[in-house]
Amino acid sequence: MDKEANMIKLVNVNKVFGDLHVLKDVNLTVKEGEKLVIIGPSGSGKSTTIRCMNFLEKPTSGEVWINGEQLTSKNRTRIVRENVSMVFQQFNLYPHMTILKNLTMAPIMLKLMSKKEAEETAYKYLDVVGLKHKADAYPTMLSGGQQQRVAIARALCMKSKIILFDEPTSALDPEMVQEVLDVMIRLSKENITMVVVTHEMGFAREVADRIIFMDDGRIQEEGTPEHFFQDAQNERTKEFLSKIL
Repeated sequence: MDKEANMIKLVNVNKVFGDLHVLKDVNLTVKEGEKLVIIGPSGSGKSTTIRCMNFLEKPTSGEVWINGEQLTSKNRTRIVRENVSMVFQQFNLYPHMTILKNLTMAPIMLKLMSKKEAEETAYKYLDVVGLKHKADAYPTMLSGGQQQRVAIARALCMKSKIILFDEPTSALDPEMVQEVLDVMIRLSKENITMVVVTHEMGFAREVADRIIFMDDGRIQEEGTPEHFFQDAQNERTKEFLSKIL
């Protein structure tokens, strides 16, 4: 397959931590603008897969391609900076900086934008996530859901082609989950390539172009939301879905 046609391509990716073989020959492609949701039990390799996509975890073996270029230790910083942003479980905001500063720091430091342009961009994306009025607040003054929405706005400020979401609602109180999912649902209408590790099946059903089920470090099944929720084939997939739906 032509690597240039895919925003993300994993080829025979393995990841070993000590005695633990966490990823086993993972092969995966994500097309431009595609919304891919990865589901599976804890310890199945979901987060490690997504962290290999930007070399936060370096594969033990195999290849990772981003926007037509193979990631290596040497070029990782440039390629990830040009193409990929990530939203983590924890919000990773700087508590001593205002929300506006949190959003503008990286684009200014990396010389991607002037201060004026970075601030205009930050206000634009704070508006997208419904928090423009919080620009001068500090992270500790915001709820968990609001902080995660700021983290999403921060990812958008980098104008990345790809946004990776690693269980973005798992650290939130249940009543705050929907406000973050609503922002992600709005984002899914844009031509951004999104890869989302989540346990939120309603979100997966609504947003995903394709769902992957992982277990024991392997992709066990993949298909459309309709396939997964109406016609899953793999016994392990069926068992997993029966417990969480």
